[in-house]
Amino acid sequence: MATPTPPPLVLILLLLVASFPSPPRATASASPFDAALAALQSRVGYAFRAPALLRRAMTHSSYSHENGRALAVLGLAAAESAAALRALAADADAAPSAVSRAASEAASGPACARAGARIGIPDVVRVSGQTSAAAPTVVCSALRALVGAVAVDANSTDAAGEVFWRLHALTSSAAVAAV
Repeated sequence: MATPTPPPLVLILLLLVASFPSPPRATASASPFDAALAALQSRVGYAFRAPALLRRAMTHSSYSHENGRALAVLGLAAAESAAALRALAADADAAPSAVSRAASEAASGPACARAGARIGIPDVVRVSGQTSAAAPTVVCSALRALVGAVAVDANSTDAAGEVFWRLHALTSSAAVAAV
């Protein structure tokens, strides 16, 4: 028994379909926010194992209820702890008031805002349309959240302290260079 041959129209359609190249497939490209986060990780010198932590840290409470406020609390504590540790390492006999002052100055709002601005946080942090990404409180909060995110990601306040000091040193060296 012979197999039936397809009608000529079907053969022509098959030839036409086969002769046209398939359309290019869409490639997964990073969003501008993802690209900004990747660049920020490079500037900070820390690669997140859980990038969602950095996304949260760079999201202001005006933008989303999923934001970096809780991470900022941890970041402030890690920064103050790192500063107090450094002060005591430099002078084990330091007065408690001197250690407290060193910790609060290093992790102060103005110091955090300068460090955050220096690494480009205003260009990365997501805020609502009514909020300025360059406002010192926004930049400082995002920097503290970034330090807190490092602590959670690394499960270590030591790692967070290292990032904090790296950013603090960048700001200090920039201030010295400007003088």
